Amino acid sequence: MSTHPAIGLPLSLEFFPPKTEEGATKLTAVRQQLYALQPEFCSVTYGAGGSTQDGTLQTVQAIMAEGQEAAPHFSCIGASRASIRDKLAQFQAAGIKRIVALRGDLPSGYGGFGEFRYASDLVAFIREETGSHFHIEVGAYPEMHPQARSPQDDLTAFATKVKAGANSAITQMFFNTDAYFRFVDEAYALGADIHIVPGIMPITNSSGIIRFADNCGAEIPRWMRLRLQSFGDDTASIKAFGLDVITDLCDQLRTAGVPALHFYTMNQSAAVLEICQRLGGR
Repeated sequence: MSTHPAIGLPLSLEFFPPKTEEGATKLTAVRQQLYALQPEFCSVTYGAGGSTQDGTLQTVQAIMAEGQEAAPHFSCIGASRASIRDKLAQFQAAGIKRIVALRGDLPSGYGGFGEFRYASDLVAFIREETGSHFHIEVGAYPEMHPQARSPQDDLTAFATKVKAGANSAITQMFFNTDAYFRFVDEAYALGADIHIVPGIMPITNSSGIIRFADNCGAEIPRWMRLRLQSFGDDTASIKAFGLDVITDLCDQLRTAGVPALHFYTMNQSAAVLEICQRLGGR
């Protein structure tokens, strides 16, 4: 792992595929700014039902052409073994060495799960088909996956992904470090002793972060939510508060010895660069 010299931890970055030519041009500039952080790799998401899978691969290839390692998000919901096999061959032909393997969301109006019901099925299939070619990242949910029946079920599902062949994990965003450390301890107790990397979401606007957290089941602590709501439309105060809160979160995680940090960039560079600069000064 390449460690960022000022921060003392490896970093990785997440982008989403741009929908327009203008967005693509902007993202190219954003990536160049963020490469100064010497990321270990960049991951690229896609929409529900694989609606932007082509865009994902194009963005991954653009990042690789810029000399960086890139990992496509790869979901299996609604997919057949043949379609997954074809995609894996496409990834291998493109020189991709890392995959973020996810179950994915069932597209609206879609009748069934396809031949893969869980992310662990996808991980096992990737290993069957390609051996150790890919470094496989999986998702982790410190505050429980929103569709899990119980925290114990969620931990068991995570351990199953690890046993199926996952190399490391990236968490859903969180603001409560206790939830993260408890999840890691309980996962390790089940034998799921891979690196579980905290996923960090910078706060740049209040309505967006509150909506996103509510949708994915991440808790925004009451004091933080009230503070964000109290700023109203004062974007400067929201951004200043967000930088303080997320820098403190990253600092606590670093002090406690996390293996790396993964930033959800939202295709923006300013907040991530500022957080990392502040961490370097601490």
